[in-house]
Amino acid sequence: MTTNAHDAIVVGGGIAGTAAAIALRAAGRTPVIYEAYGPGDAERGVFVTIAVNGVNALRALGTDPAAVLGRGFATPRLALRRASGRLLVELPLGGPLPDGTVTTTIRRADLYTALRAEARARGVEIVYGHRLASARSGPHGVTAEFANGRTVTGDLLVGADGLNSRTRTALDPSAPAPHFLGLLDTGGFTDRPVDPALLPPAGVMQMSFGRRAFLGWAAGPDGRVWWFANPSRRRPVEPGEFTAETWRAHLLDLFAGEPGVRLIEATGEILGPWSTRDLPRVPVWHGDRIVLIGDAAHAVAPSSGQGASMALEDAVVLGHSLREHRDLPAGLAAYEAARRPRVEKVVAHGRRTSGTKVLGPVGAAMRDAMMPLVMRMMHRRGDPQAWIFEHRVPVLTRTPR
Repeated sequence: MTTNAHDAIVVGGGIAGTAAAIALRAAGRTPVIYEAYGPGDAERGVFVTIAVNGVNALRALGTDPAAVLGRGFATPRLALRRASGRLLVELPLGGPLPDGTVTTTIRRADLYTALRAEARARGVEIVYGHRLASARSGPHGVTAEFANGRTVTGDLLVGADGLNSRTRTALDPSAPAPHFLGLLDTGGFTDRPVDPALLPPAGVMQMSFGRRAFLGWAAGPDGRVWWFANPSRRRPVEPGEFTAETWRAHLLDLFAGEPGVRLIEATGEILGPWSTRDLPRVPVWHGDRIVLIGDAAHAVAPSSGQGASMALEDAVVLGHSLREHRDLPAGLAAYEAARRPRVEKVVAHGRRTSGTKVLGPVGAAMRDAMMPLVMRMMHRRGDPQAWIFEHRVPVLTRTPR
């Protein structure tokens, strides 16, 4: 079955795809989102952090960050701890800025729901159950073929289909594969009371360098503790390798004698595990009518805290570039030129921080001994991550007041 031509095809209805569709509308296009999963399917992942640069990207899209992130909570501070729970250092996590913008933590599913509502409010159609099989472009348009047999044609195709992007391989069959970072990702939300000593102050994300797994947790607005863990692992996890029961037992063993045990015990459903990956430099971001954004172009390590924010920035810059350049290839080239240097620097930063999460006994002892002094020296002249947090993208549409 072939569908009539669309102005713009967006492959993927996650953070990057929905934000891109909103940006394309602001640029005068009429996008349609094709999402692989169904509307009721649970979203992968536990929660995400939208740093201040990502919050400002939402504002630049013309959305109200307070509405989009309304079910989240401010996390402007980060406390790093030893495996025992003893504080190493407390740091700013990108804000609050003078305009009141703060880094915000929100459940992934809630962010997806809010962004999709914003897209639909702007007249964007979302079509579910369509997983891209192949894409090809020519002088008169681009064709997307989906696994369900449907074929769609259009003027532009935006590949927002994530880490394992089919759009990326359609653009460049020799594109690099995602790189495993040696860590797994898991987490959940407590549904039973926990030790009061584990309840952190509001707005402070707690992170602990465990002996065999990294742990992060914060007090959510619903009174529950939101947590994630990154166990060290030499190889990626295989589908079906763990059951819910064996994964819980594995985590309890990893965190034996550490604060994480009490969070795991208080959590009814533990999500994951997933393998954490990033992408080496992706040589080809676009053709004449196909372009990559978000994780499809530059997946960053979760430890960077910037995956969602980079996707939001991408969307704004793509919309701005297409609005400023009437010639489509020129607009796509301008988007890449504006984004590639920044995101590749963020990817490199994320890979470095991932490497410090789980170390051997000697390395961990050296890290814990040196970190307070090093951090004080690094912050003496301001936040060394200000280049990430203070970045601003062009304003596409101002938020109505």
